[in-house]
Amino acid sequence: MGGEGFIELDGVEKVFDVRKKAGFLKRERRLVRAVDSISFSVARGEMVGYIGPNGAGKSTTIKMLTGILTPSGGRLRVAGIDPSRERTRLAHRIGVVFGQRTTLWWDLPLIDSYRLTHRMYRIPDGRYRENLDRLVELLDLGALLDVPVRQLSLGQRMRGDIAAALLHDPDVLYLDEPTIGLDVVSKARVRDFLRELNAERGTTVLLTTHDLQDIEQLCSRVMVIDHGRLVYDGSLAGLHEAGGGERTLVVDLEREVPPIDVGPAARVVRVEGPRQWLAFPASQSAAPLVARIAAEYPLLDLSVREPDIEAVIAKMYAERAGHAAS
Repeated sequence: MGGEGFIELDGVEKVFDVRKKAGFLKRERRLVRAVDSISFSVARGEMVGYIGPNGAGKSTTIKMLTGILTPSGGRLRVAGIDPSRERTRLAHRIGVVFGQRTTLWWDLPLIDSYRLTHRMYRIPDGRYRENLDRLVELLDLGALLDVPVRQLSLGQRMRGDIAAALLHDPDVLYLDEPTIGLDVVSKARVRDFLRELNAERGTTVLLTTHDLQDIEQLCSRVMVIDHGRLVYDGSLAGLHEAGGGERTLVVDLEREVPPIDVGPAARVVRVEGPRQWLAFPASQSAAPLVARIAAEYPLLDLSVREPDIEAVIAKMYAERAGHAAS
């Protein structure tokens, strides 16, 4: 592929022809541009967050990258392959996990889905055995292999889906909301595994998520798509700066005290008995703030809450509109 990226999009568009009823016999025709001339490149071994509000064009992009949808325009390559033209060849190079729906066989024990994958991808026996053992150990699936998929909890099923997507040693893993609906422990386990997979195998990961902590803990780069256009490509700290986002520090004190005085570094946004909520710029570390509160106040517990993606993007647009107007 020369100097190109491992995943390469150049002016990619996807236009849908939507027909809607507009009366008894009439149908209205409307062209919807779901992806509007997107260009980006992902290097082999990169972990990239691909985020944006619902309906922004994230899923449409992923479907084009897997060959499910054909672009209306532009050029798209994954590992040198045109996905829509060589979908079967590409299938052996990619793994896909959709948080909202499973690729596992609902009524069969988990191990049966893996055996089917083994046959479908024609994975050499030794490689299959080795990969299965490794994935079962890393994702803690040993006790679940004989359990029908429908009896698994959401967290267990998600780990099962991730293993299924990786049995054939894909070069690229597409993850669509992999931690949606998971509890804190399951989220941590999935994130730890993905980090290890990337470090060990150099697997390229493209992650779409609504959970900024997924991005913060896994990705050094984040791309934001909105209304089918790429509106940001850079670090998460840079996104917070561009959006002027705020994180919230929730502080539990031993007793009720007047609003905490933290100077210009933060502001108290709410007080409820011994609990106080402090807002501070998302681009800044919480450490100095925490140290100051711990030194001067009877601190019991605290937690940091991330701004949600929609809030960050909305602020980013507001800033832009402000700059444009001035």
